[in-house]
Amino acid sequence: MRICGLKFWGAAALCGLVLATAPARAASPFADWSAVVVAGDDHGSGGGRTEAFDNARRDVSRSLLAVGFRPANLKQFSVKPERYRDTRPGKSDLDGLYDAMVALTAQAPGGCLVYLTSHGTPQGMVLDQRVLAPGILAGMLDRTCADRPTVVVVSACFSGVFVPRLAGPNRMVLTAARRDRTSFGCGETDRYPYFDECFLGAMPSAGDFLSLAGAVRTCVGDRERAEKVSPPSEPQLSVGAQLRPLLPLLGLAPVRRD
Repeated sequence: MRICGLKFWGAAALCGLVLATAPARAASPFADWSAVVVAGDDHGSGGGRTEAFDNARRDVSRSLLAVGFRPANLKQFSVKPERYRDTRPGKSDLDGLYDAMVALTAQAPGGCLVYLTSHGTPQGMVLDQRVLAPGILAGMLDRTCADRPTVVVVSACFSGVFVPRLAGPNRMVLTAARRDRTSFGCGETDRYPYFDECFLGAMPSAGDFLSLAGAVRTCVGDRERAEKVSPPSEPQLSVGAQLRPLLPLLGLAPVRRD
């Protein structure tokens, strides 16, 4: 589904964001953004249980809150939500994820962030007992985020398969691997997948999501060479033409909360 009016949105958003980044700025540029952060599996690459995806889900959410996303506009999801009463995630399933996106985008219209971490297949990303296909996620984004500035991160093997379906003029899409490559670090003893660890490590010093993406891709390559794993995953990045000039205005500096 295509929504018209993108040119108008670009001009209006640019004006608004310039004002928002003035010295008297009182709020983060992400104060009215919605966010969902999803751990799609709890099995490691060897078949046993792993905390890697839920560790990433929890700590990516903390990092987003630190740069100004509001707790009321951010929802986490886990395959076994009952294990994590501290963060109170929802159940990782399609209906719950879509319902949350509908509700959050209604109350937070400024922009959208979707972060997914799980195992992947050439057909999509594992979401508990199902596979979230690129076309399904694209439809969910079209119906909820529409033409708002949108950042989508997919941390999974073969996650480059999402890029062609999700790419758009108002979207940034960052994936952990090419569509024909695996990613690494999802074993039973790993704290995080390599990609998620690089994302978390780079975020405190990144100026914006575009510089963050570059730092993550460099970090992943360095880590894979150090661990002597191959072939390299080659994280993929797509940035829409209308979003690219706005990303420097969406600063990732930590915010103070009163």
